[in-house]
Amino acid sequence: MICRILLLISLTSCVSGTFVVKVTQTSYQAEENHNITLEWMFTTKPDSSSTLLNIDCYMVTDHKDSVLYHVHEGVEFSGSQDEHFAGRVQSDKDALTEGRIRLHVSRLRTEDSGWYTCDVKTDDGDRTERCHLNVTAAVDEYKPQKPTERPQPKSRGRIGLYVGLTAA
Repeated sequence: MICRILLLISLTSCVSGTFVVKVTQTSYQAEENHNITLEWMFTTKPDSSSTLLNIDCYMVTDHKDSVLYHVHEGVEFSGSQDEHFAGRVQSDKDALTEGRIRLHVSRLRTEDSGWYTCDVKTDDGDRTERCHLNVTAAVDEYKPQKPTERPQPKSRGRIGLYVGLTAA
C-alpha cells in the first residue's frame, strides 16, 4: 500500500511538472554605448488557460532596485520603469508567449553594470533568477597623429645670410 502511494505521488509530480525560471546566461560583458539582450526563460503549459502572469525585472544596487521591466496580469507597464532605463529598454512581446523574457537594453552606460533579477509568477508557481552585466568604458578609436614638424633652428638662417653677405 505504501509503495502505491509513493508511486502515485511520484507520477503526479512528473505529470504536473514544476515551475522553473532560468537565465540563458549568468554573466554578460558589453562595452559602453553598445546594446545587449538579457534573457530569461520560464516554463509554460501550452494547453493551459493560465490567467496569472506577473513579471518584475530590476537592477539590484546597494542603494535601490531600479525597475527595468514590469508585467502585471499579462499587461506590460512601461510607466513603472526607472528613469535610469527610460527609453532604453524594449521587450520582445512575441517571446513572452513562448515563456521567454527578452529585454533589449540600448546605449549601455558603465553604471548599468550590476546584478539583474527577474521575478516571475504564474498560476504554476513563483520563481526568481538573476544574471550579472559588466559594462566597460568605451575605448577611444585609434586616430593617426600628424607627423610633427621639427622647428628649424633660427641660427641657420642668419648663418646663410652672413655667408651670402660675405661672399658679395
